[in-house]
Amino acid sequence: MLTFDQIKELLELVASHRMTGLELERSGFRLKVDGYPAPPSAAAPAQSVQSATVLQDTSPSQVAPAAPAPAADASPPERPEAVADTGDEIPEGAHIVTSPIVGTFYRKPNPDSPAFVETGAKVDEGEVLCIVEAMKLMNEIESDVAGEVIKIFPKDAQAVEYGERLFAILPR
Repeated sequence: MLTFDQIKELLELVASHRMTGLELERSGFRLKVDGYPAPPSAAAPAQSVQSATVLQDTSPSQVAPAAPAPAADASPPERPEAVADTGDEIPEGAHIVTSPIVGTFYRKPNPDSPAFVETGAKVDEGEVLCIVEAMKLMNEIESDVAGEVIKIFPKDAQAVEYGERLFAILPR
């Protein structure tokens, strides 16, 4: 069972990171927090966490992010000025792969392995480009186009935000 302070801390985490939700199961105790709706585009953000539900359950302990709410517009939100890229210009027609979640960006499946892709690599649609770790869950990020990787934006083990640019791919 979680203490009041632990539940409060989880609610503050959801609010401060503008998460769509959170589910936590531990020793027969289940907590589900519905957070902010997924942003349809650059619309005005919601003002508060929507709801929290505590349920009793007897399933094994695990932590998993809640499924994101469906968005009316699939385009990612504009990136804030503070994390805007100041690097090289990206050619017109390049496809940008963005982070679907807040987490830590990893270029390799483990520290002893080579990177999934390097700049200049040819990739196919569905090929794994990187991992974004969120709450101890490793989320493989796949290419949604076939082409050539022309830029990798974050450094390995760097924190990334929802909608932040990860890769620029020049489609074939």
